[in-house]
Amino acid sequence: MKLITILSIAAAFCTGLAGILHLYMLPANNTNTTILFLIGGLAQVFWIVPTVRNRGKIWDLVGIFGTASFALIWIITRVPDNPISGRGGRIGETAVIIEILQISFIILVAIIMSLKFSKQDEASIK
Repeated sequence: MKLITILSIAAAFCTGLAGILHLYMLPANNTNTTILFLIGGLAQVFWIVPTVRNRGKIWDLVGIFGTASFALIWIITRVPDNPISGRGGRIGETAVIIEILQISFIILVAIIMSLKFSKQDEASIK
């Protein structure tokens, strides 16, 4: 099995599990959080397909930036006196696991992209 395929499956697992955990946290304590977890969780579960099928650079970049945005929202809402909620949120075990999965997804997709583009560069030189 090719390295890119193995990494793609691992990345898909990370984003899929993070999405399932977001959906598991429903309903949340307020409507905005519920909507965020519902849409974000469904998007992450959906993102299994383009990740495993290696859809291309645009799909990879959207996955990275979407996941990074989700992680950034979590980080910002943990800071005291933050601009979103005005107070620092609690840091739960599930949230830490989700963030680890999301960061792993970002790293894995970045590695996949670097491998894909280094192979394209080699092919264009030959």
